[in-house]
This record gives sequence, structure tokens and C-alpha cells, in this order.
Amino acid sequence: MAKIKQNDSVIVITGKDTGKTGKVLRIFNNDTVLVEGLNMRKKHARKDQTGKGQIIEMAFPLHISNIAAIDPKTKKATRVGYKMIDTKKVRIAKGSGQELK
Repeated sequence: MAKIKQNDSVIVITGKDTGKTGKVLRIFNNDTVLVEGLNMRKKHARKDQTGKGQIIEMAFPLHISNIAAIDPKTKKATRVGYKMIDTKKVRIAKGSGQELK
């Protein structure tokens, strides 16, 4: 099981977007993640036969070590742990002990 999963709420703990929060859109190779609205960069799109060229602002992946899961109770960064509940392994927030969805 991965500590960070798709659709998790995360907070950036280091880098230019420190303190900003977002939702994980995609995970690449278990070491980089795409977070909605964070690490925005400009990409120059070449003009094609149908229209003109433009500058598109898009989110780029962050390394998984630069983000942390958000505790559902305290709304702060927390570590992720595991607990067995009725023969099912679930992820929990280490800070409050609540289950991460």
C-alpha cells in the first residue's frame, strides 16, 4: 500500500508552494505526484493549422517527499500509518489516529 494515494488531500512542505494544499490527481512511478493547482508553470504551445500559438499554464509533478497528507481532524500535515480493522488494513493519520479516506 502506498502512503499517498490518488484523490488524497495533501499539503506542500517544502519548495516554492510551501503551505499550499491541493488534491492528488495522479501518481507517477511512486516518486512524483501531480497536485491540482500546484507547481504551476508556463508551457508554450506551437501554432497548428487550426489556430494560433499560445502560452498555457499547467501543473507539473512534485516529488513525493515534498508533500504530506492532511490530517482530517486538525487540517495540518501528518505522517501516515496503518491499522488493522476487521482483517482490513487501513491508512490512519499519525497525529489524530483518524482514518484517511
